Amino acid sequence: MEALENLDVWKRACRLSVDIYQSLHSCSDLGYKDQVTRSALSIPSNIAEGYERDSLKSCVQYLSIAKGSCGELWTQLLIGRKAGFVADEPGKQLTQEAKEISKMLFGLIKHYKEIKD
Repeated sequence: MEALENLDVWKRACRLSVDIYQSLHSCSDLGYKDQVTRSALSIPSNIAEGYERDSLKSCVQYLSIAKGSCGELWTQLLIGRKAGFVADEPGKQLTQEAKEISKMLFGLIKHYKEIKD
């Protein structure tokens, strides 16, 4: 497997997490802010945890969790835009990035499922 630091999906997920934290810096709804930042942070964290596992099966499991966190995040961003916690245009860009990362994870999961341990 490729080194984690060279993995584009991990780098983009880290950047997205930072962007989420910065975008919600002044959000006054702490429950919403906590939930969104935790799901964003979960994406690169689960990618990293999967890469540290000792089998492809375990890696795929954690990549799948990261992919699920992408879906959770873009749903929360949609709700946040509608509720006024996230500005519409930046929220759309963050949502699009979460969807792109999800697609990248899907491809990586598919690739690793085709490889035998």
